[in-house]
Amino acid sequence: MKILYGIQGTGHGHISRARELLPVLKQVADIDILISGYNCKLHLDGFEIIRKRGLSFEYDSDGNVDMLKTATSLRPIEFLRDLQSLKLDSYDLIISDFEPVTAWAATLQNRSVVALSHQAAFLSANSPRPKERSLFAEQIMTHFAPSTYAVGFHFKRYDSFIEPPIIRKQIRDLNPVQGEHITVYLPAYHHEVMSEQLKTFGKVKWEIFSTYAESKTEKNNITVRPISNEDFLKSLEGSLGVMTSGGFETCAEAMFMNKKLLIKPIQNQYEQLCNAAALKELGIPVIHDWTDSSRKTIQEWLMDPTSVHLPEYADAQKVIDRALNHARLSKSASGF
Repeated sequence: MKILYGIQGTGHGHISRARELLPVLKQVADIDILISGYNCKLHLDGFEIIRKRGLSFEYDSDGNVDMLKTATSLRPIEFLRDLQSLKLDSYDLIISDFEPVTAWAATLQNRSVVALSHQAAFLSANSPRPKERSLFAEQIMTHFAPSTYAVGFHFKRYDSFIEPPIIRKQIRDLNPVQGEHITVYLPAYHHEVMSEQLKTFGKVKWEIFSTYAESKTEKNNITVRPISNEDFLKSLEGSLGVMTSGGFETCAEAMFMNKKLLIKPIQNQYEQLCNAAALKELGIPVIHDWTDSSRKTIQEWLMDPTSVHLPEYADAQKVIDRALNHARLSKSASGF
C-alpha cells in the first residue's frame, strides 16, 4: 500500500499529530509526505518531504491575523501549478491534515481523500462556536482542504466522527509537578508586548516562549526563551499553569498534564475563537484583550488552584484503522 500524507505546516499541532500517526502507518504502507505553508519551519526526521508553498495566515506582533499581509502573500498561480503537478495515480490512500495542495489535487483528480485534522471536527454543527459566527470563516474551514471522509479531533466527542486529542508521546512520558512559574506560549505576540503586560504581576514568575526571541533573557520576574521543544517541555512539566492562545494541541496537552489553563485566542483567527468557546464550556477562563477586566481575570486565575483535566485522548492505532478501513471500502466500491 502507498499513502500520500499532506500536512499543513503552519503551527506545531499538525506536525505533532503526524509524528504520532506516521509510525503506525509506516507498519503497513510506504508513505510520501507533503508539507505546505510558506512560514513553515517544521521537519520530520527519517522522511523525505515534498515541499509546496500552499496557503498560510500571517500575523502581526499584537497577536492578530494580518488580513492585508495574508492576502498579499498569496500566490494563486503557483498554487494552481502545484495542484496540476501533483500526480496521485500511484497512491492507494490520500490523507490531508488540513493541507490544501493534497486535498484540492485529490478533489480535482476525482480521488477520495481522508481528513485527519482538528479542523475536520468543525464539519459537525455540534462542535462549539463563538456567539458571533463568521459565515466567511465557516466556509474557509469547510473548503480550505476538502475531503470525502473525515476523522476530526476535539476536546470532547461532539459527534460520531470526532475523536479526542492525540497526545504525543513526549507529553505522555513527562512527570508533571506543580512549580512556581507560568509557561506562556502566545506565538503571534512579540515578547516585549507580553512582558509589558505581565510584568505588573510581580509575585508570579513568567516563562515566555517567543518566536521573535533569538536568545534567553531574564528581567525581574520574566524569562524570555526562543522556541525550543525541549525547553518548552521542561517548562511545561514544572509549571504552575499555562497561558496560551487557542491552539488545539497546546491546550489539550496542558489539560492532559492537569495544568491550569488560561486562553487568549488570536483575534480574527476563527478556529481559535471556536476552541475558546469549547474551552469556556469546560470551565477554562478566556480573555480577548489586555483591559482592566482581563487583568482581573488573570489575577483571579493566578489565585485559583483549579485545573480542568482532559477526559480522554485518542488511540493512534484506532484512528489509523478507521482511515485504512475507509480506503479499503472506497477501493472495493470503485471496483479496483
